Amino acid sequence: MKTSFLKLDIQDDSLTLLFNGEFTLYQIHKYQLLIDDINFSQVTTITIDLTNLDFIDTASAIFIHDLNNQLLQQNKNIQIKTESEEVEKTLKLIQDTMQSSSTTPLKKKDNMIKSLGKTVYSYYLTLLSFLSFLGELFIHILYILKKPKTIRYKEILFEINESAIKAFFIVALSSFLVGIVIAYQSANQLSLYGANIFIVDMIGLSMLRELSPVITAVIIAGRSGSAFTAQIGAMKITQELDAMRTMGFDPHMFLVLPRVFALIIMMPVLIFISDISAILGGMLIANVNLGISFELFLDRFSNVIEIRHFLVGIFKGPFFAILIASIAIYRGLMVKDDTQSIGYNTTKSVVESIFAVIICDAVFSIIFTNLGI
Repeated sequence: MKTSFLKLDIQDDSLTLLFNGEFTLYQIHKYQLLIDDINFSQVTTITIDLTNLDFIDTASAIFIHDLNNQLLQQNKNIQIKTESEEVEKTLKLIQDTMQSSSTTPLKKKDNMIKSLGKTVYSYYLTLLSFLSFLGELFIHILYILKKPKTIRYKEILFEINESAIKAFFIVALSSFLVGIVIAYQSANQLSLYGANIFIVDMIGLSMLRELSPVITAVIIAGRSGSAFTAQIGAMKITQELDAMRTMGFDPHMFLVLPRVFALIIMMPVLIFISDISAILGGMLIANVNLGISFELFLDRFSNVIEIRHFLVGIFKGPFFAILIASIAIYRGLMVKDDTQSIGYNTTKSVVESIFAVIICDAVFSIIFTNLGI
């Protein structure tokens, strides 16, 4: 193996850089120090002689390319000599790569207004796509109601168990704790005015009409909605949905409708459980902090809280269920062919479902208030 070294040959206004042996990453620093000591102001013609090189790696080829460009910027006459085809191929590869990267225009950063416009337009397209999905969903619902024999009762019962019955405990516990918190925070204020008994009104109205439906919907969106998105997204990645279509099975009939019907059926039941749990929590704090007996609490509750307040909360259930199930399934169908997309769409599913539930609840509140309900 030849010894690797750099020889400098200066004659009048000409300079020859003679590279010998192998030129690799390990020689770059040493050669750079030698070249830095050269006074290029007295040189007009420079020859980079690579004829004695046995091998050059890409790092060294980049070094030669950069050196050539630096000297050209100083208006020097540059000549590169090579004999080895391998060395010449490596230099040409680096030159072509550098030229292509330098000619690629840099992507300009969008200004704030343009970025905002792109974001709004993206959400607009997503909304149109979701509305199209909803239209297809309702067409399938009408079809299945017209032909009840096509309803897949076994799948619906399975989804009822998975998405609702298994959520009974977490819904009941969360609502019980919320009832305790509301009663505890209200008790001190009401006791200052001697209005202890009105804690029944506060808990009854707030929980039955607003908090129980919303709490239940948020829990189901985070628990069952995210599961819907992940399940369908995984099926899309593994091409199970494509396989179903190939075999003539409609994914809407087998995957979408059972989940939607399961939540529509069970959401009012979950809200009812939430109502009972929240009232029990409030009743406990009213008894401990304000000395209101359970009998007095229930008597006041039955006299003050009308059945319409309970029905308002129950009425919201199916609408919340449709929003949660449809958004979750839509996001599952939007999953692309990578696992990262599952996490992204699952997060979007939960956030969008909760947001839709809050908007829907606000609309219902305005409507019921104007109707005097």
